[in-house]
Amino acid sequence: MNYGMIKYIVGRMLLMEGVLLLIPAFVSLLYQESSGVSFLIVIAVLALLSLLLSKKPEDTSLYAKEGFVIVALAWVLWSAFGALPFVISGCIPQYYDAFFEIVSGFTTTGSTVLTDIEALPMGMNFWRCFTHWIGGMGVLVFVMTILPLSSKNSMFLMKAEMPGPTCDKLVPKARSTARILYGMYIALSLMEVIFLLAGGMNLYDALVHTFSTAGTGGFDNRNANVAFYDSAYIDGVITVFMLLFGVNFSLYYLLLLKEFKSVFKSEELRTYLGIVAASIALITVNIMHIYGTALKAFRYAAFQVASVITTTGFVTANFDAWPEFSKTILLIIMAIGACAGSTGGGIKVSRIIILAQTVTKEVRQVLHPKSVNVVKLDGKRLTEENTRGVYVYMICYVAILAFSVLLISVDNFDFTTNFTAVLTTLNNVGPGLGGVGPVQNFSLYSCFSKLVLSMDMLLGRLEILPLLMLLAPQTWRKRF
Repeated sequence: MNYGMIKYIVGRMLLMEGVLLLIPAFVSLLYQESSGVSFLIVIAVLALLSLLLSKKPEDTSLYAKEGFVIVALAWVLWSAFGALPFVISGCIPQYYDAFFEIVSGFTTTGSTVLTDIEALPMGMNFWRCFTHWIGGMGVLVFVMTILPLSSKNSMFLMKAEMPGPTCDKLVPKARSTARILYGMYIALSLMEVIFLLAGGMNLYDALVHTFSTAGTGGFDNRNANVAFYDSAYIDGVITVFMLLFGVNFSLYYLLLLKEFKSVFKSEELRTYLGIVAASIALITVNIMHIYGTALKAFRYAAFQVASVITTTGFVTANFDAWPEFSKTILLIIMAIGACAGSTGGGIKVSRIIILAQTVTKEVRQVLHPKSVNVVKLDGKRLTEENTRGVYVYMICYVAILAFSVLLISVDNFDFTTNFTAVLTTLNNVGPGLGGVGPVQNFSLYSCFSKLVLSMDMLLGRLEILPLLMLLAPQTWRKRF
């Protein structure tokens, strides 16, 4: 384990968080809010820690183990320090509540403990939503665009942080890949800001909603969330951009290269769009009697489906009051999630495809023992390492889901509330059902349960393995 390199990169990461905190500090200054001082205090602490940790070691080599540890440490420490402005300013007095809120922000979950969001100062709400945008593409991927790391070292960090069963470079250098990803991310974000401004939003509202859409997070500066605007145009714009940010970003790169056939051949994209279309159609029919017309039912169905499958968490309707059939569809797509390589959470569509193909392969093998059956994705044969990774992920996912539900059941809430609270945090969605439904929040849970759910959010965003490696004693031994 290269402890020197771990300390060096973590130190630079903390410095970068301090730089990013200057942005909400400026927003607080712009709106003449005294709470902006809390950002400056945290910035000073981060700068000092960075000075203590940022001595570059002679051995700069990094391997998979160090990559996983750095990624997990970076996310935990960014959350730990990112929560401090809320506590210092008194906006969220209890640290465990502030930690839950900021973990929900960085992991792009969107679950909240706040009962009156509009009471937050503008700078604090900006920071809260801005964390979605930072965490959407990944805090390490963001820093990789700036920090001078070798291509090999960068790739280990990217593999540990990027969502999905596989992680491929778009170009030979991982750092260049990170810059391309962020270039496309920024371009899409700017497009959404322009469309929202055209719909009558002011610049502040357009920015915070874009941060949450781009990161597929769901934080809002309004208590009523997007329903506050009651605008079909705004609903439509956010729906489209939620779905766009749920697509694998490598496909956008292929579009830039004009490789349209490769995009259309993407099995994951076709499945993703198919699930979205089928879900919208079924829910529209099921809720038509509530909204009176097919067009209005389609508007609300499309928004909620896009929000849930991309794990954004925005709401324009209380879907907890919808028929059980519609709620069941939403629960299923909540677990499935968006595409690999997107800013969305969940199990990922590609993993569902791989699991379905594996079952089909086993059935064919039983029926025709001498046949040769392989698992493919987009026409490419998957390695045993890829498929094994999917199996391990699913086993860990189910185990963590069940264990977390057991742990938070000590608060004695009903099963629907507890199960969906864990499901929505583990999949980085935001709202659940029952006591944590679209018009509720997570303030009802105890400190212990909030910490469990915070851990679930981190496990879901980092796709389990990095955080498990950070906590495993074997990771820190010099020899295995």
